[in-house]
Amino acid sequence: MSNARRPLIAGNWKMNLTLAEAVALADGLKRRIGRLRNVDLAIAPSFLYLAPVLGRLAGERIRVGGQDLHAGEYGAFTSAVSAPQLKSLGVTFVLAGHSERRHVFGDTDAQVSQKVDAALAHGLEVILCIGETLDERDAKDTFAVCERQLVTGLANVTEDMLHRVTLAYEPVWAIGTGRTASPGQAQEVHRHVREWIAEQYSEAAAQQLRILYGGSVKPENVDALMDGADVDGALVGGASLDVDKFSKIATFGS
Repeated sequence: MSNARRPLIAGNWKMNLTLAEAVALADGLKRRIGRLRNVDLAIAPSFLYLAPVLGRLAGERIRVGGQDLHAGEYGAFTSAVSAPQLKSLGVTFVLAGHSERRHVFGDTDAQVSQKVDAALAHGLEVILCIGETLDERDAKDTFAVCERQLVTGLANVTEDMLHRVTLAYEPVWAIGTGRTASPGQAQEVHRHVREWIAEQYSEAAAQQLRILYGGSVKPENVDALMDGADVDGALVGGASLDVDKFSKIATFGS
């Protein structure tokens, strides 16, 4: 991890927890890591729990974001949630292109791009997720897949907007499987992505951009992953539902 980039540990709660459990988890994180100052912290609860969790974490250093959004503002889009709606709650960021949105719900690269544009247009920050499937890795297409997702996802993002974007490399084969990319594999992709950003934007933009690793991150492997020069944090799934585990990940290296 570069000393020039402040690490970010983000938790994606996915479709988990009841309301009572979500509030209890927020309270637990507030007590354990709510005042950490050497790392940025963020969580993305289910849409249902955004308001109460925001209330619990008001004034704390844990940011709250949405797991997805619809590209439109308002209209006849039953069950969808838009950037203006998220913004009105006090949400500050949103995930776009998470592998489960791409591979379970069928979000295309073009749709992900529209979501990125909508979020940025309404003052939200974006964690743009990219990553390859196991078949794509076995075919040695990892770099090509990530570049394709970046080309489309960042198509309308200018350099002066890029500081509001964080990238998350999450190999699909390592999400929820217990398998994790080795620290070397993670660093290799992160380095390639940063070099691509330097070519498309500038070296300065590339050095400022944070790139997170996501895929079965846990207390036992976070230190090794974070040793990568281009690994700037983690997008944590299952372990973010456990106060103790997420707190240990957030205090990596200690």
